Parts: sequence; C-alpha cells; structure tokens
Amino acid sequence: MDFLGFSSASYTFRVIIFLSLFFFLCNGFSYSDSSLFYTHHHRHNLAKHNYKDALTKSILFFEGQRSGKLPPNQRMTWRRDSGLSDGSALHVDLVGGYYDAGDNIKFGFPMAFTTTMLSWSVIEFGGLMKSELGNAKVAIRWATDYLLKATSRPDTIYVQVGDANKDHSCWERPEDMDTQRSVFKVDKNTPGSDVAAETAAALAAAAIVFRKSDPSYSKILLRRAIRVFAFADRYRGTYSAGLKPDVCPFYCSFSGYQDELLWGAAWLQKATRNLKYLNYIKVNGQILGAAEYDNTFGWDNKHAGARILLSKTFLVQKMKTLGEYKGHADNFICSVIPGAPFYISQYTPGGLLFKMADENMQYVTSTSFLLLTYAKYLTSARTVVHCGGSVYTPGRLRSIAKKQVDYLLGDNPLRMSYMVGYGPKFPRRIHHRGSSLPCVASHPAKIQCHQGFSIMHSQSPNPNFLVGAVVGGPDKHDRFPDVRSDYEQSEPATYINAPLVGALAYFAHSYAQL
Repeated sequence: MDFLGFSSASYTFRVIIFLSLFFFLCNGFSYSDSSLFYTHHHRHNLAKHNYKDALTKSILFFEGQRSGKLPPNQRMTWRRDSGLSDGSALHVDLVGGYYDAGDNIKFGFPMAFTTTMLSWSVIEFGGLMKSELGNAKVAIRWATDYLLKATSRPDTIYVQVGDANKDHSCWERPEDMDTQRSVFKVDKNTPGSDVAAETAAALAAAAIVFRKSDPSYSKILLRRAIRVFAFADRYRGTYSAGLKPDVCPFYCSFSGYQDELLWGAAWLQKATRNLKYLNYIKVNGQILGAAEYDNTFGWDNKHAGARILLSKTFLVQKMKTLGEYKGHADNFICSVIPGAPFYISQYTPGGLLFKMADENMQYVTSTSFLLLTYAKYLTSARTVVHCGGSVYTPGRLRSIAKKQVDYLLGDNPLRMSYMVGYGPKFPRRIHHRGSSLPCVASHPAKIQCHQGFSIMHSQSPNPNFLVGAVVGGPDKHDRFPDVRSDYEQSEPATYINAPLVGALAYFAHSYAQL
C-alpha cells in the first residue's frame, strides 16, 4: 500500500488518472498563451525552429525554480511560497534564490555560476532579446538579491541552505519540505576561494547588466563584488575541503579554486575597468591556469570561459598585453571543432557534443554559448580561429553552435525536444520533485517526506509542466529513456538553461523572430 491507499493491482492505472486530474487543475489556467505548451514550427520560412518561443520558455523556467516568497506576477502558478525561514538556523535572512535542479537545496556554487551565465547572456545578446530582456533581468535579480544576502557579513559567505543528504532521502514538494534547513558558510577559518570568486563574478557581471537600467543597484552589486573577490583571494582554499560532508558529492570543487580566481578577476576587470584587476591577471594568469589545456566549461571549471572573456580585451578593446588569451581561446575552440587539429571532443552518432553521462546538456549549452560569443568577438576584430595550419571562420563556429541547439530542440534521432513544453514531443517524467507531485492548489494536504516516492517511481507523466526546463539529455548513443529516477539524464538544472538563454536570443534574432 502507498500513501494514496491504492492496491498494487490497480496502482498504475489509478495513479495515471489521478495525476491527469491534477495536471488540469495545476496547469489548466496557468498561462494565457497556449503556445507555452506547443510550438508551431515553420512560422518563419528560414528557420526550422521557433527560437523565440524556446527563448521565452528558457527564461520562464527560472520561475519554477524560485525559493522564497513568490511575487503576485508569478507565471509558473503551480508553485507556491517555500523556504520562508531559510537562514534562521544562523540568525541571518537567506530567503529567496533558486533551487539548483530537481531537489529543494540552495547550493550557492552553481547558483552563482548560473547568475554569471545569465548575466553574460544578457551582456552579449540582451540587445536582441526585446520583450524578453525584462524577464531575463528579473531572473538575474532574483538570484542577485539572494547573493547580496549571502554575502552581507564581511569575510563570510553563506554557501548552502539545506542538508542535501537528508533532502535527497525525501521526495516532497518545496512547499512541504520539513527536512532540516541547515546553513553552511565559508569564512577566514574555512575558506572557499572557488565559491567566493564565482559569487564575485556573478555580482560583477550583474552589475554590468543593471548599469543603465538601475545604476544604484548596479553600484551596490559592484561594491559587493569587489569585497567578495578580495576575500576569495586573501583566504585561499577550496570550499569542499572544509565542507566536504555537506557539499560533496553534489558540488565538489574538483578543479580547485584557481580557475574561479582568474574568472572572477576577469569579470571585475570588465565591470570596473580598473587597472588593478588587469595587472592581477597579467601577474597571476599563468599561476591560475590560463594556459592549462582543459576543454570543459561548466559550474566547476571556468578556465575556458575566462579565456574567451579575456580574449575580448585583446580582440575588441585592442589591449595588447592580453594577446596571449586569443591563443588560449583558440585552443579551446579548436578542441570542439570536429576534424580540426587538436580536436579532442566526442560527439554522439546523432551529432551531440558529449562530455559526460551526468547532466551532459550543461556542456552542450555552455559550449554553444562560448562558440557564439567568440564568433561575435572574432567578427568585431575581423579575424579567425587558428588551429595549427587550419583556419576557421566565425561562421563555422556559429554553425556548430546551431547544430547543438537544434539537436536540443528536436533535430536528433529520437525527434524529441529536450526542453519541457517545446515541440510536440519532450520529456514527460523529469526528475523534479515539484513538477512530479500534485500541486498545492489541487492537493492542499501535506505530502510527507517518503510518501512522494510512490509517484516518483511510477510511470505516470509529471502533472505540472516545468516549462522551459532542459534535462540532462541523451546518452552517448543518443538514447533517452524518459525515466524519472534517472537523474543523470532526466534532471533539469539552472546552469543548463543560463547559457542557453543567450544562444536562443542570438538565433531568434538571426531568423527575424524577435
């Protein structure tokens, strides 16, 4: 017997009927625009995909990940307030922010990276977003308001809310969660240069986003970024060294903290235009791994992103002292161009970039963003990528990025989109507690910690559409089982969507959809 009281003989049939009713109650009147659930392809002769629709949904997704007191204009209406006492364990206000993926924990490290990448998306392609620019800024501000709270005390950063091990032993809605909301921090005695420098990068990047639209808020963000980076640099160490039982294996800092220091300095140099950070990069760049030959860019390793970002100072701003970063950036790009000298990346038979089995789509979206951004810089500088004796144009980089984005949206062997709510076929059983359980409106009674597992292990589709969520994606053979318990392939995450926002804005504009 499960918590609904169904017998095992009729369990599957009744759960499907039960959740179908909840679907209509939770989603039936959530959106005035029915296109949020179905994409009409070929609206534009030149484009196979409706990139504008995908852009809208990729940003809307963040509303489904919100923690805290939800605003009156919340569009993902099956969600409710949650985590309203977060931070009280240490007498600090940590209400707000985002749940990183399909659980109910607020992990500061990936949240900060998500914020940096959302901000970079707006910095590079926000001018193309038109009506979606405001929504993108709202998504960024939901994160930065929280990061300001998490860094409110000097030389201290609150880097996690919730006990991940206990949370993962439950399958319950964020509105119901009753696991201990423990708070974890880094400080002088337990340093975390990685999470601190990433947080500084997020605040600095967001300061650029709000510089014109909200200058006073931008100044607050930038002042805090400067202070947080100084803390990261002064008290060095990885945060997972001191907090290993709490942050590992979830978000261990496997790459160390050097990449974040370089990345954070790059963003502060961009945001402040202060020679202090330029000199820091010149003096410390090699020590911090500027020339290391790694070609994976994500929430843990920022080297590739730092190289691309710093290449702009040379390519566009003509700062000769950072000329080496053009070569470093080229090396990364060469590693992902099929058939190029130094090409070391793996692709599935269907053409998807494949880095690792766990949440692979995060590397697809981050790499696609870097390809488009570097192509923009190269075009501005009227130059190309050099891979040994071969030359590759910005157009080639854009075509590789487009193939990746198109695969994600449905151009793949399974002919399915990996974004919830986009296209006629997409994942229906995503690994996400709130999406998989009946919403509060249809089931006001609390669903206890272990009660939700009966639904988690069922074959019924999720009753609530987490519109815009991009899941981990197919395996290296292009297979995707759409099984809820398969967190490696079926779980969405904020850092998958963040760089995709910029890529979708670029393609929507390129095909005159915006």
